[in-house]
Amino acid sequence: MKQITIITFFLAMSFSCAFGQAVTDSITAKKVFGGYEYYQGFRRLNVNQLAKAMKPNELAYEQIKKAQTSYAAALVFSYAGGFMIGYPIGTAIAGGEPNWALAGIGAGLIAVAIPLNRSFNKKARQAIDTFNEGLESDSFWDRSELKLSKTESGLGLTLSF
Repeated sequence: MKQITIITFFLAMSFSCAFGQAVTDSITAKKVFGGYEYYQGFRRLNVNQLAKAMKPNELAYEQIKKAQTSYAAALVFSYAGGFMIGYPIGTAIAGGEPNWALAGIGAGLIAVAIPLNRSFNKKARQAIDTFNEGLESDSFWDRSELKLSKTESGLGLTLSF
């Protein structure tokens, strides 16, 4: 009796694992202050993880790689611009003579980074849409439909797949 219980337990566990293996989760973009956050299921993805998640879909992967180029350029311009603005402000706070021309150049660099960041967001959303369209549903329950309907013998449940 103990062996039957153990065998039944292991069979039940193996079936639950088999049903737990689903197709790759879709990727979503959530708008937040200052940009977007990307999620696959409940897991938040950074840009590199986003590209790695899209690797199985060649077209989406190529699109996200192009988006990463815009992202890298936007980061370089924004960090350089932030430093160039922050340095004169720090000098002024410390009581020195600030170089406001440097701050103006920094503001120009940040102005260049904004459209690059928008370009990244647009390309990333296109790549996400391409990736999500490429997902196929392999689950029986995703393709089936259960309805309450009238049958020949009366009212009943109809399962169509």
